[in-house]
Amino acid sequence: MTDAHRHLHIGAILNGVGMSQNEWLNPEIPGNASVDINWYIERARAAEAAKLDFVFIVDSPYITPDTAPHFLNRLEPLTLLSALAVSTTHIGLAATLTTSYWEPYNVARQFASLDLISKGRAGWNVVTTGLEGAARNYGREEHFDHAVRYRRAREFVGVVQGLWDSYEDDAFPRDKTRGIFLDKTKQHALNHRGEFFSVAGPLNIERSRQGQPVIFQAGDSHEGRDLAAEIAEATFVAAGDFEAAISYRLDLRERVAARGRNPDHVLAMPGLNVVVDETDEAAQAREAARIGKLDFAKSLVELGRLFNYHDFRTYDPDGPFPNVSTLSLNSYKGMAERVVKAARAEKLTLRQTAERFTTRRSTFVGAAQTVATEIERWFEAGAIDGFILHSGSPDDFRRFTQEVVPILQSRGLFRTNYAHATLRGHLGLPVPGNRHAGAQALAAE
Repeated sequence: MTDAHRHLHIGAILNGVGMSQNEWLNPEIPGNASVDINWYIERARAAEAAKLDFVFIVDSPYITPDTAPHFLNRLEPLTLLSALAVSTTHIGLAATLTTSYWEPYNVARQFASLDLISKGRAGWNVVTTGLEGAARNYGREEHFDHAVRYRRAREFVGVVQGLWDSYEDDAFPRDKTRGIFLDKTKQHALNHRGEFFSVAGPLNIERSRQGQPVIFQAGDSHEGRDLAAEIAEATFVAAGDFEAAISYRLDLRERVAARGRNPDHVLAMPGLNVVVDETDEAAQAREAARIGKLDFAKSLVELGRLFNYHDFRTYDPDGPFPNVSTLSLNSYKGMAERVVKAARAEKLTLRQTAERFTTRRSTFVGAAQTVATEIERWFEAGAIDGFILHSGSPDDFRRFTQEVVPILQSRGLFRTNYAHATLRGHLGLPVPGNRHAGAQALAAE
């Protein structure tokens, strides 16, 4: 996949009642959307009708009473995606799952099962868990240190991918005439012993038609970007503007190339927040009204989440951004460091800092033509390989899929129909060969 043959990729987050303050108040959103499988099926089918690459389910293993509505009461991602797998036919199915509080064997088996159920449409967003409170839900008093989390994640993913190769693709002849179900020479134990894990294998499930689930990654710290460069095939980018997106993608591609990997096989996909209306002015007015309704106290809670739910409500909102040097940045480290750096460099008040980093202002606001043109600008300039759409308002989701996407299709930027049946196919990613079959082929030469 060279720049001359690039195609825009779009995924959509399905977040029920919403991850922001007031989304759940929208009369079009059922109050139980986050636990209603019919809501997810309807939204996934709409995304599939628009030929989007995949739908995505976010997750986090820790909540407080102030956590966003969707996180307070939601379905477990892999259970949910298994239901969507039999309710759709082509769209990819991706979910977050932490490496900090699971075991590789279980994760390998669950995602391999989803990949077979969906006939090759599964994707795993690898995270290390930012919130320290998660530790107490898994029998630990303290969260893993940031550096330890990333070392653990590297080994975890390596073990999972090794388990996914337990069977060569032709390991099961299923020959009833000869009574041969398994070719035993094509089953391979892993026998892994590392710093964090000891896993014998083999895994008790075959590979899917796409070989292995697609690996996504969303870390933005230095360690997070290094991990992405080593393991990811697509990344979710915290890029709030065009310049930040350009910078991230260039940095990612350099890191990927430095590790001997093909940069074209690691996609950069920032979040996409859209407000679409009949005219630019109407969309801008609706966005302004949304921002004007935000509760500043809730914005401070949202800001505090980046610092392990530090309570910023105890400070003067119009005073300088407080000194947080005594706080642990062992949570969402990359984002927290970005907040501190900007607040110091620009001498922001607490109020200004919270408004900038929690308001989620969108640069994609306007009539369908305006939004499509801005998306095209980002793509053609090499700022992105695609976007992950925050579905948000049902009306904006409808307008995006039914009005913006057709414009992108008419300009030759986005598919008009699925050319492939797997998530790897949609994303233009190669099918990884089975390591054991490859080793045997080399030995035979």
